[in-house]
Formats: sequence, C-alpha cells, structure tokens
Amino acid sequence: MRVSEFDYALPPDLIAQHPAKSRTGSRLLHLQADGNLRDLAFESLPELVDQRDTLVLNDTRVVKARLFGAKPSGGRVEIFVESLLGPRQALALMRAGHSARPGTEVRIGNATASVEGREGDLYRVRFSEDIEPLLERHGSVPLPPYITHTPGAEDAERYQTVYASQPGAVAAPTAGLHFDEALLDRVRQRGARVARLTLHVGFGTFQPLRSDEVERHRMHRERYHIPDETLQALVGRRVLAVGTTSLRALESAAATGVAKGETELFIYPGYEFQVVDRLLTNFHLPKSTLLMLICAFAGREKILKAYEHAIEQRYRFFSYGDAMLIER
Repeated sequence: MRVSEFDYALPPDLIAQHPAKSRTGSRLLHLQADGNLRDLAFESLPELVDQRDTLVLNDTRVVKARLFGAKPSGGRVEIFVESLLGPRQALALMRAGHSARPGTEVRIGNATASVEGREGDLYRVRFSEDIEPLLERHGSVPLPPYITHTPGAEDAERYQTVYASQPGAVAAPTAGLHFDEALLDRVRQRGARVARLTLHVGFGTFQPLRSDEVERHRMHRERYHIPDETLQALVGRRVLAVGTTSLRALESAAATGVAKGETELFIYPGYEFQVVDRLLTNFHLPKSTLLMLICAFAGREKILKAYEHAIEQRYRFFSYGDAMLIER
C-alpha cells in the first residue's frame, strides 16, 4: 500500500489559522454508512446521538511544551518537550545551529537544560528544576506547524478542550475543541453517556511517513489510560470516539487487554475494528497516518469523496477547522 494513495489537493486558504468565534460554531460533515453526506452545523450533533451511544472524550491537557533558550556561546536553541520521563527529565526535540552533543547546556531564564544523550530523533534532557512549572512560566503553546501565527491568549484558551484535566499532551485532541459544557449537557439529555480516557498526544502525530510503503511505517509511542468506569460504560452501547486519539486508546486496549500503558498502534486499511462504531474527527493532512486511520474506518473511496465535497463546500481544515462524524 502506497502513501501516495492517501493524497489530495488542498487549497492553502482552507487551512484554518484561528478557531471559530465560538467553540460550537464550526460546521459538521456527516458521512453516513452508505456513503451519503450531510452538511450540518456542529450544534446539531446532539440530535445524532441517543440512549444507545457512549461518547468517549480524551481529557489530556496540552502543556506549554515549546521553550526557547541560549547556549553559553549565545546561540539560540528551541527545545520542544515531547514527553516527561520524570520531574526533571524529558525527551525533547531540539533545534539549534548545530546538533547538540551530550553535555550541551541551554539556559532558560534562571534554569538550565543539559543534554544527556539521544533516543532516535529525540534528545534526553535533564533540567535543573521541575519541568512542569518551568513550562508554565517560560513555555509557549505548541501550535501545529501549519498554523503560522505566534501563539497568543486566544490559543492558550482555545487550543485546549473545556474538559482537559490531565497534563501531558503536546498537541490537542482537536475533535474535542468543538464542545462546550452546554453542548455536552444536551448530549446527556438525549440519553447518551459521556465517558473519559486519557491519551497524551505526542509530536509524532505531525511527523510525515518516511517511506512510500505504508506498512513499513512505525508509529511513535503515546501513553494512555482508560478508567474502569469508562470500560463499563462501553458495554452494550454504540461507541462514539471523540477524536482519533480516543479511538487509538480504545482499540489498543481491546487488542492488548491492557487499559493503561503505551500504544504505537498504527491503523490503516485492512485493520479490523473491535470497539469503535462512530468517530467524530477533524479533517486531516494529506498522506498522514490519521487520514489512513479514517480510511480504514470508513473506506478510502468514501473518505476521499467526502474530502472532495468538503473542499468544494469550503470547509475549514485541520486543528482549528471543522468536524466530521463518520459512521463505520
């Protein structure tokens, strides 16, 4: 299977650079199981669920993972904290004029970050103080590379779901950005259950595939935890995963029998789903693993046809864009 089979042409002006005026103000493209499409407003989502459904939200919280500092020589360094290994140790991407060697020190305010070694594309870095408060003081919101403006107050609020509670993600579970508390209440009033899990989204979600052969790609690892009450809320219900991250956590647990751990599950056409029946998601990048996932979920031809329709109707794409509800 070739990566080029999952390509489409997207006009650059359809890449949303800012969120809609209100969280629920986006559009919703409903891809039905028979392939038919309906153009809706996101606020109509509660009308599409009932007492048969359990919506599963990812309650991870985005941390201010992007830090800027300087070497003793004065050279500017960007440190992108990808995952925490301990209170003062992390794996991080580093951008500088030259590759950082073990022993390299970077000053960030009154703190220092020392390079201990490499693990693949990432550096193992030890900080002189606890990382989480350091990020809160000096870090910035890690917007995706296709959003070109400097992060501001709007991003600090809107690149975070209203139910985010477990710090650890470096990218938002963007399907959840469309919800506010009032809409979640309307979902519950329809008889649907709302459950939570945690999957900490890593920067690898934006990494391109390095081979044109899909099957050769290896996914990055992401930590997840599914509480017992969430597992119980799935029994005998239609499962509506809010976002590809919720879906990957649920399917990982079903495949391994492990409700807490790390997943590197790569879902592409041919995968047999065990848990998720319906998927709420945003529009994804061409040739991306997330586009492959939704093609596995609904069929490649149906998805590419839906994307063609979305482009014709000028839907807004990617993290701050519009949403799709996909029936398996």
